Amino acid sequence: MTVRALVITAPGINCDLELAHAFREAGALVDTLPLLRLARHPGLVDGFKLIGLPGGFSYGDDIAAGRVLATLMRKHLYAPFKAAIERGCPIIAPCNGFQVAVQAGLLPGPEPALGWPEEPAAPNVSLSINLEASFRDCWTPMEVPENSRCIWTKGIEFSGPAGMLPCAHGEGRFVTSDPMLNHLEESGQVALCYQEGFNFNGSSRRIAGICDHSGLVLGLMPHPERFTRWSQHPSWTRLDPALRTQVPPGLAMFRNAVEHALAVTV
Repeated sequence: MTVRALVITAPGINCDLELAHAFREAGALVDTLPLLRLARHPGLVDGFKLIGLPGGFSYGDDIAAGRVLATLMRKHLYAPFKAAIERGCPIIAPCNGFQVAVQAGLLPGPEPALGWPEEPAAPNVSLSINLEASFRDCWTPMEVPENSRCIWTKGIEFSGPAGMLPCAHGEGRFVTSDPMLNHLEESGQVALCYQEGFNFNGSSRRIAGICDHSGLVLGLMPHPERFTRWSQHPSWTRLDPALRTQVPPGLAMFRNAVEHALAVTV
């Protein structure tokens, strides 16, 4: 059995092909659809078991990074996304997708006791300009908190030379209030962190990605879709051959999501 993945694209997005490739490598069937088509036919979202919001510079990042795309999603697609999450659909939002998911009201999401509101809530976390106010393109060591509830990063150990993911952003500094930071950590919604000494963008508590309370919706600044084969690693020819027989961390994340979607489908 296979599951269908939806990759949403819009003007300015430039990582949709990579995201679609990662889903396919993990065993999913992929359709890439423009946002405006989905806005006209929101019921199309119901046919998918996986969803990806790619990175890039949607609508040129006019006004603010991801703001235009997020505004359109809030207006036209909040209800079908809410329904997708409630039926157990994993959603990944790397880089610009993370910025969009936060502003669209998908992350960090509601408390379980409250349920999803009928209208998207105002953002209570944000992705701000990097601390040094510069765009950085670099491979960065990562780690997963022990109590993370995220289904995408479940069971993945980021260690040694393979424990990295590529980053490429100028507005990726995760910021929010101290009470919200405490809540995210205590509830297991911190899905991914930069390792100590590698927090290049200055994110609060080294947070690189968060999930909603269900663990299904993952927003992160790194690009796991860019590490689905060992030849993408900057030092791949010097890696231990035994290590290269294992699944790269990026691909492992997408396999986790496909396996979850299959289990829900069955």
